[in-house]
Amino acid sequence: MTGASAGRRLTLASASPRRRALLAQVGIVPAAITPADIDETPRRGELPRPYAERLAREKAAAVPGDVVLAADTVVSLGRRILGKPEDAAEAEQFLKLLSGRRHKVMTGIAVSRDGMLHARVVETAVRLKRLSDEEIADYLASGEWQGKAGGYAIQGRAAAFVPWIGGSYSNVVGLPLTETLGLLGAAGIKPEASR
Repeated sequence: MTGASAGRRLTLASASPRRRALLAQVGIVPAAITPADIDETPRRGELPRPYAERLAREKAAAVPGDVVLAADTVVSLGRRILGKPEDAAEAEQFLKLLSGRRHKVMTGIAVSRDGMLHARVVETAVRLKRLSDEEIADYLASGEWQGKAGGYAIQGRAAAFVPWIGGSYSNVVGLPLTETLGLLGAAGIKPEASR
């Protein structure tokens, strides 16, 4: 049965097609997709790591289901959280900030089952090459920055901007698979056998 293991049904609390694709890649197909509707505004003085974990926990708690998987990915430059840009001007600002520098991508993942909620944060270091004004303008024109934390998608055109990462690639895409499978396995959700 799709999205179930040992009689458990998995609900993904995210509308992200990237998260669905990553889960499918490792044999996990949610039985339901129910995006969480929560306020994602950072609290005053909130640091990136606790912010990512708080959002994942709140999303998992906000969605009903047998087993619920929620995640939230943030890009941080030092203590500054670079969320999803609201417009092209903010995306440009983010790309200029990240150009030629190392930053962190943190994904909070949370799994709830039977009233219990388990969460963790996975961190990956990423370095962008120094970007020219033309590269930034071309990237903004592509529209790929829309809906992406930090204003870029490593699995798309921005792959050409990333000479180095330290840690989980799937984390930068939006879901650290090794850690996610560990939490899901503990909740009774296992990858489906190949057909």
